[in-house]
Amino acid sequence: MDKQLDNVSPPLSDHIDAELTKILPRIKDIFSETPDLIIRKLTIKQTNEQAALIFIDGLTDSTIINHDVLRPLQLESGSGQPGDDLIMTVSHFELETSWARIEALLLHGHSILFVNGRTEAYSLGTMGWPQRDIQDSQLESSLKGSHQGFVETSGQNIALIRRYIANRELKMRRITVGRRGQTIVTILYLADVTNMDLLEALEKRIQNVDIDVILTAGELSELIEDHPFSLFPQFISTERPDSAASQLLQGRCVVVVDRSPSVLIAPVTFLSFFQNTDDYSIRWPIATFLRLLRLFAFFTAAFLPAFYIAVVNFHFEIIPMKLLLTLGESRGQVPFPPFVEAILMEITLEMLREAGIRLPAPIGQTVGIVGGIVIGQAVVQAGLISNIMVIVVAFTAISSFILPNYDMVAAVRLIRFLLMVLATTFGFVGLVIGLMTMLAHLLTLKSLGMPYSSPLGPIRLSDWKDSLVRIPIWLLKNRPTSSLPQQRERQGPHTQKEEDQ
Repeated sequence: MDKQLDNVSPPLSDHIDAELTKILPRIKDIFSETPDLIIRKLTIKQTNEQAALIFIDGLTDSTIINHDVLRPLQLESGSGQPGDDLIMTVSHFELETSWARIEALLLHGHSILFVNGRTEAYSLGTMGWPQRDIQDSQLESSLKGSHQGFVETSGQNIALIRRYIANRELKMRRITVGRRGQTIVTILYLADVTNMDLLEALEKRIQNVDIDVILTAGELSELIEDHPFSLFPQFISTERPDSAASQLLQGRCVVVVDRSPSVLIAPVTFLSFFQNTDDYSIRWPIATFLRLLRLFAFFTAAFLPAFYIAVVNFHFEIIPMKLLLTLGESRGQVPFPPFVEAILMEITLEMLREAGIRLPAPIGQTVGIVGGIVIGQAVVQAGLISNIMVIVVAFTAISSFILPNYDMVAAVRLIRFLLMVLATTFGFVGLVIGLMTMLAHLLTLKSLGMPYSSPLGPIRLSDWKDSLVRIPIWLLKNRPTSSLPQQRERQGPHTQKEEDQ
């Protein structure tokens, strides 16, 4: 059995009695008011001994219990000598002598076999909790990449990653987090590539987490990140096994949290959030253009409403005369200043966005599209909002939709409001203050101790090949230095492309 269950605090008496008449009351006392606890008494045909099989209904596979445990024990004949090995066809079969481990194993879907006259129990691997089939990721769609997404079972998620990296250097470290509900956290890494200091730092942070239970990977990331008060995400959360495998090959660590359909990737950089799996499935000039477009969309989504407010309030002289007349005509009947306009429209947009997410998919899309059109047209006709402001907010929303990472999009949404306040107060000076503050903050951020702004600060020109731009894959011979990999080379010295040239 994995060692992740060894840290469960033992009960007052950890000794297993030899008599079932004492064992069963102990089980019922530990799991009082637990109607899904099943106690199945039986006689073992091989040894003619009395026994009891204990398991929790819903966490176990009834087919395994019936065909691989109960049927061999009750129907298969042995030598008839007490103490002989029991005949069972279950895959996992171990002796247990600790009540603490028995309690934890039962809660993790194992079945426990107690045999009258023996002071040890048998742990049987009969796990079979409810789980969904592997489906496409809902947050990270792909045109040319894989259409498999992670599920809520860590074993399946690890198997999906192994499908991409079938190599013995893919190692795992398992940690149990939580005092009340133990959550199995698994760190995956390539032993000959990943920097061991980074791995040890990540493992230590996870081990130091002291909480009742971890329910999602997002909770874990918030507990172990370097800067908990920063708006910017310091771990990449992905639902795609191909993305996780790609990051592993770059020397990063992947954290798989049981019961969570997403995994964490660390260390990461700011530019990592603007990359997409499809970038490596399309021609490199197109991938480069898309990456630059996403970076442009980031600044547009963050600064465009604030820029509009600053221009209209303080710097209207930079607007061409014809456009200024159109703008004046549009704003002539609007009773609110640009800041109030922008706040009203942005809050309306956020409400429509949340409504579209929470409602069922067909209804959500309808609410988002129809609601946006109807509300936009209505507020303009009512004279509450100008036409220009509707265009600005719509273009801002489109820019935020371009960004491939949801956590970064959420950060941009909050930054936008802060910049709007600065623009209303100081105009272009406020925008410059906001930009400089954001850049300074990015330069001070770290992800697992590594510079968040790399390869822009510190400047690492060799990493620009696969960050700001994406050069041809046959020229990407080395891994990025942002994760300090042990082994930088990832391609041979020669490729067919070079030989042809």
